Amino acid sequence: MKILNIFKTFKNDESGAVTVDWVVLTAAIVGLGMVVMQTVGGGIEDLGDTVVADLQGRESGYTSAPAAP
Repeated sequence: MKILNIFKTFKNDESGAVTVDWVVLTAAIVGLGMVVMQTVGGGIEDLGDTVVADLQGRESGYTSAPAAP
């Protein structure tokens, strides 16, 4: 009977269930973040390259005025 009580106690013990829930939730959030970054990352890199190319092709709008005599 003692072994049966040990198994019943073990089966009814839920002290680690919350920890498992948080680990699964955290893993899901990290996985979702990785999927989003993989999907959006290429577009962001292309946009950055376009901005750099556009800025390099322009002259600065600042010109220094000649010194007054």
